[in-house]
Amino acid sequence: MTVKNHSEVAIIGGGIVGCSIAYYLAKSGIDCILIEKNDIASGTSSKCDGNVTIVDKDPGFDSQMSMVSQELIADLQHELDLPFEYRALGSILVCDNEDEAEAAKKWVDTQNEGGLKFNFLSNADIRQESPYFAHDIPGGLESETDSLINPYLFCYSLIDKAKQYGLKLQTQAEVTGLSKKEDFTIETTNGTFTAKKVVNAAGVWAPFIGKMLDLDIPIIPRKGHIMVGARQKPIMMRNVMEFGYLMNKFGRARQVDELTEKHGVALVLEPTESQNFLLGSSRQFVGYDGSVDMNVVNTMAKRAMRFFPALNDFNMIRTYTGFRPYTDDHLPIVSAVDEVPGFYIAAGHEGDGISLATVTGKLIEDLILEKTETIIPGESLRFDRFKKVQV
Repeated sequence: MTVKNHSEVAIIGGGIVGCSIAYYLAKSGIDCILIEKNDIASGTSSKCDGNVTIVDKDPGFDSQMSMVSQELIADLQHELDLPFEYRALGSILVCDNEDEAEAAKKWVDTQNEGGLKFNFLSNADIRQESPYFAHDIPGGLESETDSLINPYLFCYSLIDKAKQYGLKLQTQAEVTGLSKKEDFTIETTNGTFTAKKVVNAAGVWAPFIGKMLDLDIPIIPRKGHIMVGARQKPIMMRNVMEFGYLMNKFGRARQVDELTEKHGVALVLEPTESQNFLLGSSRQFVGYDGSVDMNVVNTMAKRAMRFFPALNDFNMIRTYTGFRPYTDDHLPIVSAVDEVPGFYIAAGHEGDGISLATVTGKLIEDLILEKTETIIPGESLRFDRFKKVQV
């Protein structure tokens, strides 16, 4: 007998990671439900940019994982019915000084040795990218395979197709309780659900779901600001970051002023298909305080004008913040949990949720189906790696 509100797998969290998991599970024929406390893509996935990048990943496992995700997204532009503003234009990193330019050359060599398509860019190359660039940028690098998407549209496109495969969707249902006997019982503000397996894809809220099962999930929120530019002449045709973004992301030393260092500010500029542009970025540990800090915004604007002096004459129309789900080793948790059989975590992607959502969804599918060969090796992403550090 079919039990109402019962599924084989329940996914908690309707951001880009949860939506990707829902798509791959539903496509594989698994009976699944996605439970979201608000609307699809209402959290971090609608408060970020749309970079699907390798250019900002550490060489090795991190960048190889991103390459697989890029390939999956390229396939999805043909598989999904609703367009999501996919643009495979590549991206660039620009350097602030000669020391960074030398580091960029080594970065290119290392990535090329790993089979990725990176190129070093001279000052002349940078000048050809945009007439708005400062004339004294010593160089940079290019990642040929990087792309841009609209994360909000991508989530809805994934869910649209997943529902065709049989996905059940429950929005406006905040999880208030989670327990397990033979099956999991998921209590929400919009009904009670049961499932044989549960995937925690709640992003920065994943630790709250974990506590319901007495699990300590080491994810904390890392706030970022984004400014939105008015429609005007295109500054760039593709995504650009500064090399210092990598320094901020991985906690490395930079040659910058005190406020830029304090607020974790580094240039990120993304042109959108609607002819606006997004300008970032900042990184702060301030708990779940999502308020806009104008001191941070001013520091971001000043930093952007170091690379694009003409931005002083451009209009900005709004600013918003979002939370990156941060882990100490800058890798997500995509893993079964040994202490609670049938429970999986897919969270902790920090600023890489857009880039790594598809490979995360496919890996969770492989883990749930207990495949001997997964789309990528999952050992580095296991939940129990943090326990080993604590011993």
